[in-house]
Parts: sequence; C-alpha cells; structure tokens
Amino acid sequence: MKNDLTVFEQLESEVRSYCRSFPTIFTKAKGHKMWDVDGKEYLDFFSGAGALNYGHNDENMKKKLVEYIMDDGITHSLDMASTAKKDFLTKLNEVILKPRNLDYKVMFPGPTGTNTVESALKLARKVTGRTEVISFTNGFHGMTIGALSVTGNSFKRKGAGIPLHNAITMPYDSYINDKSDSLDYLEQYLEDGGSGVEIPAAVILETVQGEGGLNTASNEWLKKLESICKRWDIFLIIDDVQAGVGRTGTFFSFEPAGITPDVVCLSKSIGGYGLPFAITLIKPEHDVWAPGEHNGTFRGNNMAFVTATEALNYWEDPNFEKSIQEKAVKITDFLEGLVKKYPEMDGYRKGRGIMQGISSNVDGFSEKVAARAYEQGLIMETAGSNDEVFKLFPAINIDDKALERGFEIVEAAVKSVAKEDKLVTS
Repeated sequence: MKNDLTVFEQLESEVRSYCRSFPTIFTKAKGHKMWDVDGKEYLDFFSGAGALNYGHNDENMKKKLVEYIMDDGITHSLDMASTAKKDFLTKLNEVILKPRNLDYKVMFPGPTGTNTVESALKLARKVTGRTEVISFTNGFHGMTIGALSVTGNSFKRKGAGIPLHNAITMPYDSYINDKSDSLDYLEQYLEDGGSGVEIPAAVILETVQGEGGLNTASNEWLKKLESICKRWDIFLIIDDVQAGVGRTGTFFSFEPAGITPDVVCLSKSIGGYGLPFAITLIKPEHDVWAPGEHNGTFRGNNMAFVTATEALNYWEDPNFEKSIQEKAVKITDFLEGLVKKYPEMDGYRKGRGIMQGISSNVDGFSEKVAARAYEQGLIMETAGSNDEVFKLFPAINIDDKALERGFEIVEAAVKSVAKEDKLVTS
C-alpha cells in the first residue's frame, strides 16, 4: 500500500483534523507503538486522546474479545440483559466502587463522552426542576448541543450554528490569578439576589481540563466547590471522560480531593480497548428516570463490556496504581527539568498524573514542538485555546524504557524548535 493521502483529501470531509497533524497512513499498533504503511515506527504519546490508556491491542483484552466473537456472543442488545453486561457491572462494583466506598447506579447512555454528559445534564434538570448549569472557563464537555453549551472553546461553540442557552460560565481555579479564589466570585453570584444568576441545576467540570490546556483544580478548590453545591442543593457533575481511568494517577481523578460527585461521566478508556463505550454513574437517590426516558441504540455495546471487564483486572493489583503514580513523578521531573533547561521557550509545566505538558508563551512554539516530534517518530498533540500546550499522554502502563525514549524525542524537538526560532545559540 502506498502512503498516499489523496483518497482522504478527495473523499473525506474537510472536518478531518488529526490526519492533518499526523500525515501518514497508519496500519498497525501494539502497546505504545504505531506503524505506518512505510513501516515507520512511532512512539504513541497521544493514546487516542485518552481513549487508549492501556495502549493498543492489549493481549488479555484482545484474547477475551476474540473468544467472545468466536463463541457468537451478543454484539448488539440495546439495554437488554446480557452475560457481558452482567460481568461488567459486577466487576466495576467489586473492583472499583466498593473499595472506594462509592455507591452509584450505572447508566448506559450511548457510546461516547458527549452522550454521558448529555444524560448527566438532563438528569440534573429533571431532579432539581431547574434549568441553568454552571460550567467553567476552558472546559470541554463534548460536541452535541447540550455539551457544547457548557464548553468554553469559542471555535467549538460557533460550530453549533445556534445560540447556546441555559449555561453560565464561571472562572476555573486560578483562571484570574493564583491569589484569587474564583469560588468566592461564584458564591457571591449565588447569594446576591441582584446578580441575575439563578440557582442552577448543576455544576459541571473536569478536575484537569484536557482540551482546555491541562488546567488543574486544587483539592482545596474542589472541596469548597462540593460544599457550595451541597449548601445550595446543586448537582455536582464531574466529567472524567479524559481525566479518569487512571490518567491522573488514581482511577477517578477526584479521589485525592476526597469528594463524592452526584454524577460521574466516563467514556474513552472505560472500554479498555478503544471500543466506543460510556457510562454515567449516578447516586441512587437521583436515579429517577422513567424506563426509556433517556436511551440510545448503541448503549448495549457488548464487545466493549467484555474488554472493559478485562481491563478492570489491572486494578485488582494495588501495585498497578502505584506504578502509574511513579511514572507521573518521572514525567513531572522531566518537564520541570525541560522548563529550567530551555528558559527561552518561556514555558511552565501543567497538569498532573500522566496528563501533563508544557505551556509556552512563545507564539506557535508548542505546535512546532509537536510537529517536530512527529517527524522524529513520536505522536503527541497540543491543547489550550491557542494550542499553547504540548501534552504528554502515553499509555498509563508504558514501560520506563519507552517513557525515557519519549523524553529524549520531546527534548530533541524542543531544542530543535528553539534553535530554529533562534531562541538558543547552541
């Protein structure tokens, strides 16, 4: 097969994006590696934008999936009961929820992140009888209308083509400056009868904003937000679509803060293998749906149930979570070192866990670093409203040797771009 992108240029919509950043035809992937049709090997520090936390084609998941298919297991079942669904629900409860003292009902809203967000917003409005939802600056929650209404990115919002209503944007933690508590601002709006802000049905946020630039909410800020929500009887919705399933060092990104959201949105890596899958976790007292009141044709993706169940086996071993946190420390140290070594890029580290990157104040610098890294065989993307952050998103089970090889490529890319831009002299 020729590495010719003409067919995509001629037949695929102009809306395509990632193939522009990574202009080759990929043909094979395994673990933390990908190969194109020319046989060139790439180190994957992108992980399907967080959908492949366990890497590509995990052997155990693949084996279970192939066995299930060969045994003529149910593929599509809407929300009918199946053995695959039963196994997943049981495993999730026993391995993840019970050990963390979390009591949630599991809803299957449809296969994508925006599906779980839409279901969370709808449920909050149904339970509270209110309409408004508070979201935060630079948040990203999906591309359907409800999710877009609580998304901050102006480019994405413009794509809706209609006014986006019933959402109020408030400043995220440290959005104004590190000394100002943005939640004081929120509380004043709620308490002041002249603010023009109604008591909302819900507050929705990511504890680490993936697409928004790896902005990170402190544990103290999250605890205070939870207390505000309890005081005003507001739903607290945590969107863990990208930051969850180990990406920040614990299964749920909110665990270190010691909070218990009313609703948790999960997708991407909850399926383990990269198959479309999403769930909405709901506190039992809020599970007031009428049968079929919210549904979706592909909420019964049994093949994803199979791989998701197998993926949870990783979490039975406490050393797995420990290993993620150890890798996170290495990433932090590497990025902090990079910032010190190349002050010319005017950058600083952002994010936490295996969801970190560097934000550069030099216009276009991060985009050039990502492009140069791709040329040198490493795939990573940028984030932030101006693509000012280059972010490291390797598989959470990547081995140390591959991680360090990635560091070498990233540093070489930074040095190359800095020289090219005449920011360094040697």
